[in-house]
This record gives sequence, C-alpha cells and structure tokens, in this order.
Amino acid sequence: MTLIKSISGIRGTIGGKVNDNLTPVDTVKFAAAYGTWLKDYCKKDNPKVVIGRDARISGEMIQSLVVNTLIGLGIDVVDLGLSTTPTVEIAVPMEHADGGIILTASHNPKQWNALKLLNEKGEFIDGAEGAKVLDIAANEAFDFADVDDLGSVTVNDQYIDIHIDEVLKLSLVDENVIKENKLKVVVDGVNSTGGIAIPKLLRRLGVEVIELYCEPNGHFPHNPEPLKEHLQDICELVVREKADFGIVVDPDVDRLAFISDNGEMFGEEYTLVACADYVLSKTPGNTVSNLSSSRALRDISNQHGGSYEASAVGEVNVVTLMKKNNAVIGGEGNGGIIYPESHYGRDSLVGTALFLMLLAEKKQKVSEIRASYPPYFMSKNKIQLTPELDVDGILASIAAKYKDQDISTIDGVKIDFPENWVHLRKSNTEPIIRIYTEASTQEKADDLAQKIMGEIADVAGL
Repeated sequence: MTLIKSISGIRGTIGGKVNDNLTPVDTVKFAAAYGTWLKDYCKKDNPKVVIGRDARISGEMIQSLVVNTLIGLGIDVVDLGLSTTPTVEIAVPMEHADGGIILTASHNPKQWNALKLLNEKGEFIDGAEGAKVLDIAANEAFDFADVDDLGSVTVNDQYIDIHIDEVLKLSLVDENVIKENKLKVVVDGVNSTGGIAIPKLLRRLGVEVIELYCEPNGHFPHNPEPLKEHLQDICELVVREKADFGIVVDPDVDRLAFISDNGEMFGEEYTLVACADYVLSKTPGNTVSNLSSSRALRDISNQHGGSYEASAVGEVNVVTLMKKNNAVIGGEGNGGIIYPESHYGRDSLVGTALFLMLLAEKKQKVSEIRASYPPYFMSKNKIQLTPELDVDGILASIAAKYKDQDISTIDGVKIDFPENWVHLRKSNTEPIIRIYTEASTQEKADDLAQKIMGEIADVAGL
C-alpha cells in the first residue's frame, strides 16, 4: 500500500500503477477533487489557491500537474515555488486566498510525495471536508472550465522572506536580544527548503550559521525523519565546530529538533517543552499536545500554573483542542510547534525564534537547559501492516486486557500507567501500527514497548 488517501490529503510513492502509487493520473484526480470541493466550499467560480513545495525530486513535476489542473478548473494560483509548509500556511490568509496545497511528503523518504490540503485560514481542512474531497475523487465528479474561464498563475517567490518578517514581529521575539548572544549554530536542512529558510532566519538574528546539507536539491543525505539514528553527522559537527547547538528540520520544515552543545540530542519531544517553557513564563495559559507526546509538557504547564490536555494525533486535532482550550502554545511531540499568535500550524521558524529567546533569557548552555526539564524517555516502534492483520481487533484485545488502567480510545489505544504509558495506533501517513512508550528511563520505555509488541504478536498470531 503506497498510495494513502486520508482526510488531510493524498500521499504516495512516485511511479508505478494508477491507484496504487502517486502517479500523474492520481495527482491530477486529487487536485481536481480539491479544486471542485473548494469551488463549492467558498461558493466562488474562480477561487484563489496558494501552492508551495518542498525540494524533493518529484516536486516540479507534481507542482506542474497540480497547478495546471487547478487552472483547468478556473482557479487562480499563487505559485510560491520552493517553500515550507508553514510558509504556505501563512501565505494563504495574507494573499486573501480561498485555500492552499502544500506539495510535500513531510518526513517520508525521497520516493514519496503528497498533496496536503488547506482551507482559507491556511489550516488543514477538517475531517468532514476532507471526506468530501475523497468522495469527489472516488466519483471523478469534476466539471472543468471553458477556455475563456481558465485560471491564471501569479508567481511570488518572496514568501520565505515575508515569513521571516512575520516571525520577527511576534511580541515574544526580540531580535536585538538574540543578536547580543552572538551564537553559533549548525543547521541540517536535509537538502530541502529548510536549508533556505532556517539559515536566512538565523542570519537575520545575528547568528553565525554552519550549513550542513542545506542545498535544496531533494537528494536527502540521510533518512529525513529527524531522529537520533539519522543525525550522527550534525551531532559530530556541533562538537567539532564548538557550536552553541544544532538545528535539524524535516523536508517541509514543520518538525524541529535540536542538538545540544555536547553533541547529544536535545530530544524532539523537548522542542515543544522548551518553547512552551519560554512562552508560559511570559503569557501563562493552557497547552495542548497529542496523545503520543511526552508528559513533560504537562509537567511544565503545571509548573507555570496552566492546564494541559491531550488530543488525538494529527495537527487538525491538536488545533481544534487548542482553540477550544484557548491554549497559548501547543503542538506535537515530534518537534511540531504551534503558536497561535503566529498561526495555527506547526512552524519550525517560529519554534527556532522562541528557542533562541529562551537561550537569551536563561543564559545557560543548551545541555544545561535540557537537564533542567523532567526526565522522560520514549521508545518509538512500529509494526508493518499486512492485509491479513485485523488492526482494530488487535487494539480492542489489548484495551480489554488493560481495562483496569487509565485508558483512552479516542485515537487507537492509550494506556496510562502510574509510572509510564503506551500508545498504540494505526498511522495516518504510513501502512504501519505505531507503538510509542514513555518511562523514567530508556530501558524501562524499551522494555514496556517490547512487552506490548510481544502481546500484539500473540494476539495477531505473528
């Protein structure tokens, strides 16, 4: 299964057969479905859509297909070219557009690409509207424009700079304070658009930048998911350059990870914890992350007198709960920072600026800041899905076994034990079951993961 159709968009591998992979035919079909949905949603015959892409190899081809399909529907397109997911998200309302499409498969390897679908706020469309797009695609219910009513294209390649301007306008970001620190930072842009955006932002803030894999050519030098096992090069370079810390982003720049001054991972889960620590110290309030995120955010929120709640996994779910709870900051434990004063989307540029302000205020080494936070350790595992696996039945069996514990079933099965937790769920972006655990030591987190995975294997007969 390499074509994944979900309410948030369509994701697949390039090449292969129609309906099995993200072929040109599938790309056109889903772009047409989105455009058809949008015309009905905003009640306009010629809406405006913002398009941007990451630097992956298939990006230009997919972008051309999407743009020209929308033109064929009578839709006007603002083409940002090479961009980032959060840049497209802020561009939609700034352009007074009716929607947006980001062409990126996020952390997936280079053979993948995707269409991520936005509404007029620059936020991901919700489940009900996403289902309508999928239904239109399934029925191929398209009605293309006559020749005199075709859409137009406007190219605007300035939006990364505009995005940076918007970050520097935030009330909790003071570029002069950051410049006084005279920091040196290594940046791993995984040869995508983070290699453009993050160094530009840092240089605007007076930071000395050491670039690693910042050429936006789409040839990812390592697995693009910013996890410890993929980041040996930057960990070594931070130490060798005597840098203050390192920054790693995924190909579309909505996930942010830091490397401490000692070459150790700050921990993706702690990106949000650190940014929340700074924001809550200035603007006390509530926080939200998803069920698969660390308890450390809850602890930091409580320390600052705020309350914490967990949503189902998925940015749209986090955003919905953040709005309901008036959260001052939130996001996902995979390094996704959502700061409502900017916009309701995961944004590594915003996260970087907030983290730099935290450093300026605390005047500590990054490793010292990390050591000051509650010590939790996670184990992230996955089981590859096969057609014969009854995932829902497996999850129900595990939930029944632990029915006496604190259990949430709003998204898979989350079992909160007094000293640790496990979250089992079917991925929205890959054909896998994710098994996340957290405990007070890495050994305990790994042991819990292995125990649960063994129980899954027994239930599934693996």
